[in-house]
Amino acid sequence: MSNTVNIIVAGLGGQGVLKASDIVAEAVFSAGFDVKKSEVHGMSQRGGSVSSEVRFGDDVASPMIPAGESDFLLVLEDTQIDVNKPKLKTGGTLITLADVDADKLENPKTVNIAMLGVLSASLPQVPEECWIEALKKFLPEKHHAVNLTAFALGRNK
Repeated sequence: MSNTVNIIVAGLGGQGVLKASDIVAEAVFSAGFDVKKSEVHGMSQRGGSVSSEVRFGDDVASPMIPAGESDFLLVLEDTQIDVNKPKLKTGGTLITLADVDADKLENPKTVNIAMLGVLSASLPQVPEECWIEALKKFLPEKHHAVNLTAFALGRNK
């Protein structure tokens, strides 16, 4: 299963961690990959830690990422970096708030979508159209324009 790509999205409850991982899973699925997803809610209702794991490839047997084997770690809250960094494999990619110019976002609530744009640029095997379709599927139509702008900002950083 060396072709399996492992992604962890982490943050705090209410930041859109689960929505972001749903979008990732849908984008890679629509690109034709086998995908598995799992989530840990913790105390998410109270702003506690939340993480979600997405694995994709030709044939993925388990939704759980082995310890220290995440290819990508996308962290929506800086306090969660040290908590989750041991899950990232050596040479893996850490995506944090510092990777997005929040001052250029029309709405600060779209930072998770901008960070997905950053992630998408590192996954050339998933066409941009798949990401856009997934964004439109999981986000309300009235917010498509602002979210697509945020996604493009992250993707083109």
